[in-house]
Amino acid sequence: MSWKSGGRGPRGYHHGDLREDLVRAALELIKEKGPGGFTFADAARWAGVSPAAPYRHYRDRDELLGDVAKRGFGLFAGRLREAWGDGKPNTGEAFRRLGKAYLDFARNEPSYYAAMFESGVSIAGDPELREMADRSFQQLRDAAEVLVAKMPAQGRPPALMVALHIWSMTHGIASLFARADAARRPLPMSAEDLLEAQMLIYLKGLGVDA
Repeated sequence: MSWKSGGRGPRGYHHGDLREDLVRAALELIKEKGPGGFTFADAARWAGVSPAAPYRHYRDRDELLGDVAKRGFGLFAGRLREAWGDGKPNTGEAFRRLGKAYLDFARNEPSYYAAMFESGVSIAGDPELREMADRSFQQLRDAAEVLVAKMPAQGRPPALMVALHIWSMTHGIASLFARADAARRPLPMSAEDLLEAQMLIYLKGLGVDA
């Protein structure tokens, strides 16, 4: 394998920002091998440092992956918030942008996406990671609050349930059809069109004029 560090030999010190180099290493290695396909020593080798050097910043590989996931959730929340745009000019258009932003993130940031959702890192065991993950979900929940307010009062579902339903649909399509790797399934339509069709059916079932 050709390590991206430029052929630097391992060393016990680092002139730059080792933490940032290790994050970059993890992102590249995830892209090449998947979130479970590399070791802590691989990340050190990619960064051009000794196997012991990463322990100055991270307890182990899982903590490094957790840091990558936190950064990914931060980016993700920002993209979703920007896409939602306070629900303007109308709820339907804002939801289309929100869904597209979700799919685009999975497609354009596959390493972050894998670290966030496929690395097996425990969110419950890391309060900061849990907070970052909740922040991105909050964008969907806020949008669901607006959507639910437009539904018929009789039989109106809880906004949290609607947010979870929309998240499940979007995440499933993103994971199956909007990936940027070989695991992407073929589809005779765009992932965006599939998501919009599913949303139309879902909203019609809830009595919303889609």
